Amino acid sequence: MAKEILRNAHESKHCGQLFDKTAAYKEPDERTHTGKKLYTCKHCKKCFTQSSSWKRHERIHTGEKPYACKHCKKTFAWSFSLKLHERIHTGEKPYTCKHCKKCFTQSSNWKQHERSHTGEKPYTCKHCKKTFGWSLSLKLHERSHTGEKPYACNHCKKCFSDLRSCKRHERTHTGENPYACRHCKKCFNDLGNCKSHERSHTGEKPYTCKHCEKAFSQSSSWKVHERKHAIDSYLKRTQDGQQLELSKHLPEPTATHVNKDSGSSVMEENSSQVESLTCWICQEELSSKTALVQHYDDHMMR
Repeated sequence: MAKEILRNAHESKHCGQLFDKTAAYKEPDERTHTGKKLYTCKHCKKCFTQSSSWKRHERIHTGEKPYACKHCKKTFAWSFSLKLHERIHTGEKPYTCKHCKKCFTQSSNWKQHERSHTGEKPYTCKHCKKTFGWSLSLKLHERSHTGEKPYACNHCKKCFSDLRSCKRHERTHTGENPYACRHCKKCFNDLGNCKSHERSHTGEKPYTCKHCEKAFSQSSSWKVHERKHAIDSYLKRTQDGQQLELSKHLPEPTATHVNKDSGSSVMEENSSQVESLTCWICQEELSSKTALVQHYDDHMMR
């Protein structure tokens, strides 16, 4: 039986992988290695090696959505988008975090979440070498260097570096509030704001401080709280001289002094503020004050 299979197999001359001896497998294998692109989009002339990729791409231009949800009849251009959507109805979450057992509907979200436990940051900015746990975060960050803003408002032509910000802005023109609270029906123009509001009804606090286990409903409050722990921890572990260095870099541009003659308090510039852009913790040289502050924040969150 095994000999029969081998006799009817096609071996790739590029990588040695075996395929059924048919053109359906042989030709795509050749194009995978040679880079030959036979399929061209008639709308934008982009080329593809596989007909399936070409057809999926053309739906971006035509708006065709051949895949319909059997639960709500919402339609999709791609089968994998339908599959992910239907999990909203079924509640299926096949991907489980091995650290905290939280479950996810998408493998990409699951992998990204696990990096919050491991601290892995595999994506590096080619401009400043800052690292990120998510490829999208890197892409958005690099636009701060390049100034790229590929998304333009259809109403006022204002440009944005990310699609979500553009869509949210456009709703200020249209008045659209597509996200409704499940509890009080209040509507929002941003999904994140809607979810944040819903926690005021449910009492859910998904963000937990790793130092004292205090829980928060908002990620912003949680980050501020953890930063306080981090600052306190650094101050306790450092010597007097290092504490002085930290105080010089903290964002306190003004200081209050008491006028001995009048007894009144006056505000004046902190003349002791040091202009050094070198991190006193790891000795890295930063390009600006803003980058230095962000760099210290990164230390605090580790």
